[in-house]
Amino acid sequence: MTRKDIINDPEIGNKAEAFEAFDDIPTNPNLGRTIGDVINRRYGRRDMLRGMLGVTATTALFGTSAMIAPKQAAAAAHAASRYKFDEIAWGNDTTHHIAEGYDAQVLLRWGDPITADAPEFDVMNQTAEAQLKQFGYNNDYVGFTALNDDGTRGLLCVNHEYTNEEVMFPGLGRQDRAAFEGMTRDLVDIEMAAHGGTVVEIARGDDGTWAVVRDSTYNRRITPLATEMTIDGPAAGHPRMQTNADPEGMTVIGTVNNCAGGMTPWGTYLMAEENFHGYFWTDKVDAEGKPDVTGMEEAEARRNRRYGVPGMWYAWGKYHDRWNIDREPNEPNRWGWIVEVDPRDPSAKPVKHTALGRFRHEGAETTISTDGKLVIYSGDDNRFDYQYKYVSGGTVTDDRAANSRLLSDGTLYVARFDEDGTVEWMPLVHGQGPLTTDNGFNDQADVMIDTRLAADLLGATPMDRPEDAQPGPGGTAYIMLTNNTKRQPDQVNAANPRPESAFGHIIEIREDNGDHAAIRGAWSILVKCGDPSVEDVGAQWNPETSEHGWFSSPDNAAVDAEGRLWISTDQGSGWSKTGKSDGLYALETEGDLRGASKLFFRCPVGGELCGPYFTDDGETLFLAVQHPGTDGTKALTGFERDSTFEDPATRWPDFDPAMPPRPSVLVVTKTGGGKIAV
Repeated sequence: MTRKDIINDPEIGNKAEAFEAFDDIPTNPNLGRTIGDVINRRYGRRDMLRGMLGVTATTALFGTSAMIAPKQAAAAAHAASRYKFDEIAWGNDTTHHIAEGYDAQVLLRWGDPITADAPEFDVMNQTAEAQLKQFGYNNDYVGFTALNDDGTRGLLCVNHEYTNEEVMFPGLGRQDRAAFEGMTRDLVDIEMAAHGGTVVEIARGDDGTWAVVRDSTYNRRITPLATEMTIDGPAAGHPRMQTNADPEGMTVIGTVNNCAGGMTPWGTYLMAEENFHGYFWTDKVDAEGKPDVTGMEEAEARRNRRYGVPGMWYAWGKYHDRWNIDREPNEPNRWGWIVEVDPRDPSAKPVKHTALGRFRHEGAETTISTDGKLVIYSGDDNRFDYQYKYVSGGTVTDDRAANSRLLSDGTLYVARFDEDGTVEWMPLVHGQGPLTTDNGFNDQADVMIDTRLAADLLGATPMDRPEDAQPGPGGTAYIMLTNNTKRQPDQVNAANPRPESAFGHIIEIREDNGDHAAIRGAWSILVKCGDPSVEDVGAQWNPETSEHGWFSSPDNAAVDAEGRLWISTDQGSGWSKTGKSDGLYALETEGDLRGASKLFFRCPVGGELCGPYFTDDGETLFLAVQHPGTDGTKALTGFERDSTFEDPATRWPDFDPAMPPRPSVLVVTKTGGGKIAV
């Protein structure tokens, strides 16, 4: 399927859906031993393809509870559940829903002013200057760091992943189908100002509700339009990082497509750059709309192909040279990194840490090893790409400045999942194994700039689109594998068990000796997602999961103060396959209920649930709903058409006839106070 076919597909309702369809096409050429092959060999090909498991494999997935008769299991479930709330019903409509006894307050919406001098939002007269002082678009990751001992004041850190022009700007419509003819320099600059991140102080009042402290000196936007950043680590100053605008290769303006992220133990904010490739442009295209690489050096063309550059999903390269690879061929090398922001110091420049590798980072979740080292898990969110882990050389201390240097001096590892249930973390270090000059890696900078190519040579396991990876207690880590409809029957394996997997699964890793810095561990499948009542889907859940509790396409995750795992979902337009909107689920990981799930919150139509993030006291939960009223709106009963600014599928959260849907952050608390789900 060509780019032109995808853009003109009548079943694709907006640019974001087209972008995802285009990214269904894998860039990894090394598919000889995928995670599906590994899972198949571990658990048995025939049973996995049929969605059935023998006693041994079922017990490996869920523990002995899967063998309990339904009535006995029900009794055990009632006594043992660690999540105390009444499950809500599944569905999809124009608003959000939350479990009884909880409040979901809209805290921040796209366009809300966040600084004392910011203008009020005027959706019909948007400007880049105003947007730079207002809350950005498509809020994804949410983090929080307290400013006082009781946690009633703190800094909220929010990523803004991308923009949806057709519901963002009046009278514009889908731009990818119109060759971006309606996009002007002013509109492009507004888009750039709406990307990036927000740091904003919030406070909890005596009544338990949270509000923005608008005159706080901490409040600021971080954008690809105006925020200068430094580059450190092995690629800093490297010739491949140098451009006409930055001949030193040490400074870059902004960050983009910031999906999931993380907070460090010392309170800094990590922004992961995910689908950066989509922002790059070329003036040279063939009749199919593909970039014409005639005249490009073969090595450069190969590297760009492996990363999907240029994606041409935005018109930024028409107006800004740095987004046009014809004018700045090295600029893509400066994107796809982890960015560290100090939310407590607005004067401090954010830092792109090249020691953590360059790929489509989904998440940068941190933990501390048994000997005090910083460990960061991050997935490469593309079908048939890899799972990574970074381990610092030094240890975490009380010195915040020294702690940030831990992100510059450490080892990046990529995962290989084996059929015997072991996982090996392989170091990406120049001079070791095949990572040599003979294979095109002249130094450690090359290894980090071309992390995907280096991981290919090491024989890492191609995964079913690895998204968030959440470290848990006792050396556990939970890997969200969202879906992979491009996996063929001969490509299934022990860790990616289903061909044409539309629903995804979750892998649990238990690192050796409970140490997150270990280079080996054991892995098992926690759940295989989808409807368990449809045998061909091949889903696997604990029998106590109700019709409301199973889910599809796990994306982000959080472990709360009680050590419990929460999962948010991202089905995109694929929600029409389940009938369920995206939402937040409580997933059991221990005991007889391991693999049982309950629905706590669900989004309005077309929205994706991001975050989630709990405060340390467990009494506040932050959730982000991005792109409401966009994805899959043709499947919404009674609407059944593409959603636009003038005619959206929902006007959540304002429900104002003069306002389109707005991505928003919600703050969830228990009615009357107390810990959530306890």
